[in-house]
Amino acid sequence: MIEIIPIAKIGEDERGVTHYFNTDRTGEFILGYRKAGSVSARHYHKGISAYKNPERVILMKGEATVNWFDINGEASGSDKIIAPAMLVVYPYTWHEVIADTDFVMFELNALNDGKIDTFQLDRPADKS
Repeated sequence: MIEIIPIAKIGEDERGVTHYFNTDRTGEFILGYRKAGSVSARHYHKGISAYKNPERVILMKGEATVNWFDINGEASGSDKIIAPAMLVVYPYTWHEVIADTDFVMFELNALNDGKIDTFQLDRPADKS
C-alpha cells in the first residue's frame, strides 16, 4: 500500500513559498529529475533495507501518477501525487511512477538501499 502526505506550507511572501517536513533519515539521498511521460520504479521492496521500510520519496515539483498493488493480497490502486508531497511505499507493494509533467523528486534513501532491496516481477499482473 501507499500513502501520499502533503508537505506543510509554513510561509509565503513575494519571494515564494516555504514548506517543511521531518525525517529521521541521514546519509546519502537521491535527487531525481524525470521527464513527462517517463516511467520509473516498476518493482517492489521487501523492507530488507531500513530506508525501504517504508520507502519515502518527496515530490518537490510536478505531478505524477502512482500505480500500485499489494503482491501478497488483493489491494491495488492508482493515485495522483501533486508536489509538494511525500510518497510512502510500504514493503511488498509493487509500484510504478508515471510522470504526468516533468518532475523533481528527493528520495530519502541511497542507491545501495535499492540495490539490496529491489525486486522485479515478470509482469505487473503477476502477483505470484
